[in-house]
Amino acid sequence: MKALFFLVIALLTTTIHAQTLTEVADANPNLIDELDPFAPNMTDTLKSIDQDYKEQTGQSPFLAPNFLESAGCYRLQCSVYAHVVKAEQKIYIYINGRLDYTWNVSSGGPGHMTPDFDRHPDGRIYDRYTSTKFPGGSYNGLGNMPYAVFIEGGFAIHGTTQGNIPKLGTPASHGCIRVHPENGKIFNQLVRATGVSEVWITVE
Repeated sequence: MKALFFLVIALLTTTIHAQTLTEVADANPNLIDELDPFAPNMTDTLKSIDQDYKEQTGQSPFLAPNFLESAGCYRLQCSVYAHVVKAEQKIYIYINGRLDYTWNVSSGGPGHMTPDFDRHPDGRIYDRYTSTKFPGGSYNGLGNMPYAVFIEGGFAIHGTTQGNIPKLGTPASHGCIRVHPENGKIFNQLVRATGVSEVWITVE
């Protein structure tokens, strides 16, 4: 009976802690993503963010050379294959055809459903981005979009902020694919090391 009592207390404590984190995230607008990929002015917004990124980091926001010159692989044929299953809120990362990582994600919530994709990433990639609009929404100084790998337009796979981590595993983003920042770092580094011509992303 005593063991059961302590088990119930532990479960209640865990639930309260998770609820508290979620309430903090909901109450703090600084914890939301910087981008709304559905915005009609997204092209101009991305150009502005690219300029901010270059000024903040001294690096180009794009990988070179142009991956279109050597594109050839498809899905599991590629060195790195990222398969996002929205129905499961999971991303499966295959390296050289072998499943190496499975992570929880948050795809787009109601009104911001993430579209399906089946393509190479578009070459835009950030290690960090510190929002000027929401400067408090930062993960360890990396901004609200740490380790972003863009798929197309404003849609990216990127790390999220601390307050949104408890939401991973549920649809909660503005359309991007959120992952834990440490997982975002792994994927970002894989793309940088491999090159986008050898990376394929499926979102379905």
